[in-house]
Amino acid sequence: MNLLQTPRKAGPPMARPDAARPKPLRELLLIAVLFGAYKLGRLLATGRVTEAFGNAHDVWALERDLRLPSELGVQHALLHNDLLVHAANSYYAYVHFPATAAFLLWIYLRRPAHYRWIRWVLVALTAAGLALHLLVPLAPPRMLTGTGLIDTGALFGPAVYGAPQTDTVANQYAAMPSLHIGWALIVATGLIVSTRGRWRWLWIAHPAVTVAVVVATANHYWLDGIVVGALLAVVLLVLRPPGPVSVSTHRSEAVRAVRC
Repeated sequence: MNLLQTPRKAGPPMARPDAARPKPLRELLLIAVLFGAYKLGRLLATGRVTEAFGNAHDVWALERDLRLPSELGVQHALLHNDLLVHAANSYYAYVHFPATAAFLLWIYLRRPAHYRWIRWVLVALTAAGLALHLLVPLAPPRMLTGTGLIDTGALFGPAVYGAPQTDTVANQYAAMPSLHIGWALIVATGLIVSTRGRWRWLWIAHPAVTVAVVVATANHYWLDGIVVGALLAVVLLVLRPPGPVSVSTHRSEAVRAVRC
């Protein structure tokens, strides 16, 4: 070693994409258990319809006091184009779960060190959301009369929900907070943190489009998104991501993938 050479400054530890992956069967069982608990928890919140509508009127009034933009204006902009209405309804119906599942599979296979972090971020945010669903039942704006909002899914399709009285799959009075927005934020955050290209910031488009969609289709209030964003910020302060992956590590990983 050249004694005159300036020593390199120690930087943050780099996340290793070849870190040991959790066993796939265990992960599948964990996801199944968590999903079952989430669905059970949502169903436990049913039967509080009067409270849910009372909270809905309070949220609507609070948004007006805070001078937030009206959800009605966003929906009216959407209703001028039938193609946009169907696209928004389809995005709400078909993107939420598949996009999250595809992201989890990708990060499990390609960024196992980040996968462990993302898994616990997703669990923590979903648990916090479920707790709020139980504590604050909330009817979505599409059910709130007197606002001028309509249920675009029911009127134009594709529809996600049936009559809330007969729905045994989802609790439709669990609008606060919006896990559609929360999970979209996790997907974007995970992809931005675990990749290096300058174009990675475009993943912000996913939560941005999700916010526009859930508001325009009258499935969520602005405050549903604001609250889930605040919850995620707290979770990310507690659960810190691993260090960045080096560019050379990405290249070696790509070479291994080609060889396989």
